[in-house]
Amino acid sequence: MVSNNLYETAQRQFERAADLVDLPVAYRTILSSPKNEIIVNFPVLMDDGAYRLFRGYRIQHNNLLGPYKGGIRFSEYVDLDEVKALATWMTWKTALMGLPFGGAKGGITMDPRMHSRDELRRIVRRFTHALGNNIGPEHDIPAPDLGSNAEAMVWMMDTYANSVDGGQNVKRVVTGKTVECGGSVGRDKATGQGVAFCLAHHLELSGRAVSDVSIAIQGFGNVGEHTARVLTAMGARVIAIADMSGAIECSDGLDPESLWFHVNKTGGVVGYPDSRELSADEFFSVDADVLIPAAIENQITVDRVERIKASIIVEAANGPTTPEAELQLIERGVEILPDIIANAGGVVVSYFEWIQNKMSQQWSLATVDEELRKLMWDACDRVEERRLALRCSRRDAAYAVALDRLRTVYDQRGIFP
Repeated sequence: MVSNNLYETAQRQFERAADLVDLPVAYRTILSSPKNEIIVNFPVLMDDGAYRLFRGYRIQHNNLLGPYKGGIRFSEYVDLDEVKALATWMTWKTALMGLPFGGAKGGITMDPRMHSRDELRRIVRRFTHALGNNIGPEHDIPAPDLGSNAEAMVWMMDTYANSVDGGQNVKRVVTGKTVECGGSVGRDKATGQGVAFCLAHHLELSGRAVSDVSIAIQGFGNVGEHTARVLTAMGARVIAIADMSGAIECSDGLDPESLWFHVNKTGGVVGYPDSRELSADEFFSVDADVLIPAAIENQITVDRVERIKASIIVEAANGPTTPEAELQLIERGVEILPDIIANAGGVVVSYFEWIQNKMSQQWSLATVDEELRKLMWDACDRVEERRLALRCSRRDAAYAVALDRLRTVYDQRGIFP
């Protein structure tokens, strides 16, 4: 029976890679479960004077390499298994990228679109207060994720600052803040920029460039929008985009800037001038060289595999491809650039923001982009080397790089006591 449970998918990927690198049983046991699972239920005053109870999560998977690190998502679909999977992937992602962080993830079960700005502010502040000392600038560092944004991170930072006596160190309790409140330039586009760097690296291996390919992007939120902007600036033709309103196609290429204005005005991509409307099935059948799922998990399933014409899939979203679909795609020769490296740009620039806060610095956009490119390129090189050595998929190779780093540190530090 096929299961689309995200945590089961994460576990299956881990077990496969652990077998591949012969990970010691003790380390496998530790890494197979989160270190801490924090669930908080907290009341919040609504605009109508009533109180509503919300449930929030903070899953701290592993902190061997440094403070826990991971986003906070706001969605009505947030549940324990989803956040556990996302926290697990963050551990592999930070290890793979060579960052001094561990892995965590959090969320609040709610639809942010159904709340006013004042309600969201109270929800975020009350959630932060409920987490208490479970977060901290050297302990656990949240960031934006699906449904949350820089403003929410500023609210978290300010709530934390008013709850502890930490001086200016409190700025780095979260990343992804507004620039005015200590955030880094380039953080808003970081995940999309990283996706573009990852794709460029892959294409270069076969003597091609981003300007040689056509692209379809599922999702036009923060990640999808910035991915479209960056790739278009690099010369690619983005010929199809899908969001919650539907999907559109334009063989000559879509203009991300004007499309963004259209979305802000109408609420979705559908109806954009000089484009053809597509159904969800038609979107996956678009004749594009590259497919970039940049929305939510479990979008590339076995019933969509045969429709996909793209020869390269770049996972800008977390867990967009089910294990069964991945096997079929690999058998067909489709190249999959896995999420733990393809969408790592966000956490890399979050690391840059954390450093800037720690050293009271402000980097230029050129510096941020160049340092991100270096880290993405180096990680892609390591994954390619392991893929060739182990003769495995890119996902397994990425996991192998991450697990090798964790194993080395466990070997050197030992397991307490």
